[in-house]
Formats: sequence, C-alpha cells, structure tokens
Amino acid sequence: MRVVVAMSGGVDSSAVAGLLKEQGHEVIGLAMKTHSLQPKANRACCTPDDMRDARLVADMLDIPFYVLPYEETFKELVIKPFAKAYRDGYTPNPCVVCNDKVKFMPLLERAKLLGADALATGHYARVEGEPGALRLLRGVDGNKDQSYFLYRLRQDQLSRLLFPIGGMCKAEVREHARRFGMPLADKHESQEICFVGKEGYAATVEKILGEGGKPGHFVDTKGNRLGKHNGVHHFTTGQRRGLGLSAPRPLYVLEVNGDTGDVTVGEVDELSADYIDIEDVVWTNGAQPDASMVYAVQQRYRSRPNPTRVEVTGETTARLHFSASEQPGAPGQAAVIYDGDTVIGGGKIAKGRYATRGRTSLPVLGQGGML
Repeated sequence: MRVVVAMSGGVDSSAVAGLLKEQGHEVIGLAMKTHSLQPKANRACCTPDDMRDARLVADMLDIPFYVLPYEETFKELVIKPFAKAYRDGYTPNPCVVCNDKVKFMPLLERAKLLGADALATGHYARVEGEPGALRLLRGVDGNKDQSYFLYRLRQDQLSRLLFPIGGMCKAEVREHARRFGMPLADKHESQEICFVGKEGYAATVEKILGEGGKPGHFVDTKGNRLGKHNGVHHFTTGQRRGLGLSAPRPLYVLEVNGDTGDVTVGEVDELSADYIDIEDVVWTNGAQPDASMVYAVQQRYRSRPNPTRVEVTGETTARLHFSASEQPGAPGQAAVIYDGDTVIGGGKIAKGRYATRGRTSLPVLGQGGML
C-alpha cells in the first residue's frame, strides 16, 4: 500500500514513517511549512529546525520527502483569525483550526494526487468501524490522547486516515524511534502554539495586528466600575492573576466584552454554570446525539470530562447541560463530546451564553492599576 506520512520533525510522525516502511508499505513523507518563525518558546512545533529533522529522518529511511509551502494559507486561516479573536475577547484554539482548515484537507488532497491509498499521521487517536460508520476514538495513552483536536474530521476523511501509534503509549513510540536509530528519539515534545513565543499571547496579538484589544474597565456583575485596563486581549474567562484589583477575596474574569472593553469580574463561585451553548458544531460520526443519554464533555485539552446531556438547538448549534454546575471553558475554546472513548462531535463555546448561579455585586475597594 502506498501511504503518505505527514512528517512534522517530531518523534511521533518519524516513528510512524519507520513503522510503515518496516511493514512493507511504500512510504512518502510530506511536511507543511506553515511559518518561518523560530519562536523563543522551547517547546513549540513546526519550526525550521523541525523541518530539517523531518528531512533527516526521510533520508535515513530512504523515502521520498516533499515540503509543501503553506505559509500564506496558515497566516490567513490560522494566525490572523487567532489574533482577531483574542482582540475581540475570545480565547481561540488555533490547533483545532489548523487541523481542520490547513492540514488534513490539503494533505489528503496531495496524497490523492500522489496515488496514495492513505494518509498517516503521528496523532494519538484511533479509528474503528466500517466505511460510512467510522468512529474516532481516544488514543490508548490517556496522557497523550489528541482526539480533542480532531473532532472536526468527517467520515470521508476518516476513511482515508491511519493513526498507527494510536494504540501505543509514548514510551513505546520512543523505543521504536531508538530501534530505527533516529537521533530525535528523545526529542522534547511540542506543547506550545507554534507562532507564540515567550512574549506571550497579548504581545503576539499586538505584533500580528499592529494593535491590541479595546481598553476599558473592570466591572462587577451590576456594572460598577472597579478599575481600568489597557486592552481586553490581556484577559480570558477564568483568569485570576494580573488583574491589579483589590478585593476581600480573589477575583476572576467572568466575561470579556471586546466591543465595550468591559471585563466583568467576580468571585470563583460566580464562574459556575449549569449549561453552555456551542456553535459551529459538527457530529463526527454523522449522527446527532441521543437527547436522553448522558455523555462526557471536555472543554479544554487537559481538562477532566464531565457528565453532560446534549440538546441539539440548530443545524450547527447545541446546548450542553451539565449534570452538576461547573466552570465553563472560555468562549472560543472547543467543547468536545464523548461517549466513552468515542468522539461524538463538538463545537466552539459561544460567547455570553451560559447560565450561572446567582451573582452578587462586588464591593469597590479602589481603582486597579493599568496593566
């Protein structure tokens, strides 16, 4: 079988290429050059050094290797929308967008042009079932599972994808890389957004757009002004540090309004919600969930899934009813729905659309300093 391997220069995709060639497949390596940045963050992905590592592995394995130039596409579909979303008071997840709009579609198309039967990646996820009823499942290694980022994959895409290490743990993958003699067997893992360095999100937004979010005021839930800030792009829902406000108890960001510049703050119990609305929803297996069933929703990559009932409210919208009140993810983040290990679907957390427990106004103790 001819298989195209998406090679990022990391140990996972490198091991995949080695394993598939060992199994007798005709392997072709493809890498996507999405930017020319060398972020200061030590654990970012997709750097120029990573591209060099991918080519080194391809040479070791004696497989064809091609680099696809996607800098402009990545800039227009991922980097700029990320910055604009932050400026407008959202907390976007660029990795979900990148997988959906930049990586899988063009890679699958290029694999088809190369006459390949499948595209393989180094994601920790699994695909099971029959064509037309395929299921996307969590990777066996719970610490590395990446199904959260893949919930937007469609049935036609899943039918052409291979995740060869989805049934392995990270230690096994590294051992395979050592067995193949790959010098990157112990390479650090990428855990940062590839185009954000040590300067942080706010500075990155300002650099990309030439401006930040709207300056404004901290307010309590009754609209009382508590202090000033110099831009909404410095804040995200649930944030506690860096507010510069004085209060009897710690304050948290409850809501960020990119239009007015208001950042609403309150105490930790005011973050609790009984439900959230999600938009731009997709159902991974092509079928809507059963309203009578209890699923599990994961609102952040590393968060614990929580019991949830799913109410479909529109063609691409849904309401997730929590079994117990909990802190919702920030608007713009992905909420992914699971039935056991199976991904049912997911969507983007909508802004300002969650029900909370009773809120109280905060005592105004003084003006917060400019951040």
